[in-house]
Amino acid sequence: MKMYILVRDDLPLGFAMVAVAHASLVGYLRFQDTPEVKAWLAGPFFKAVCRVNAKEFANAKLVEDHVVLTESALDNREVAIVFKPREVWPKMFKFLKLYKDALEIQAE
Repeated sequence: MKMYILVRDDLPLGFAMVAVAHASLVGYLRFQDTPEVKAWLAGPFFKAVCRVNAKEFANAKLVEDHVVLTESALDNREVAIVFKPREVWPKMFKFLKLYKDALEIQAE
C-alpha cells in the first residue's frame, strides 16, 4: 500500500515542504475510515512524494480518491494533491519523478 503526494514543480521549496506536511495529514483524515487506510496503517505505510509539472498535475486530478490542497499565501493556488493509499496505481504514476530525484536533476 502506498499514498502518493504530488507537488507542483513551480512551487518554492518552503511552500512545497508545508504542502507535503499538510497533504499527509489531510490524506489520512479524509480517508481514515476506509479499509485501504486501515490496511496501509497496519504497515508498512509507504508514501511517495513526487514533483510534477502543470500537465501531470491536471492529469492526476482525473484519478479518483484524492484531495487537492491550496495555499492561502499564494492566493489559494492549487499546490499539491494527496491520494488515498492503494495497492494498484494508474500507469502514469510509474513515470512521475520522486521529489528527491527531481531535486538531484535540477542541481546538475
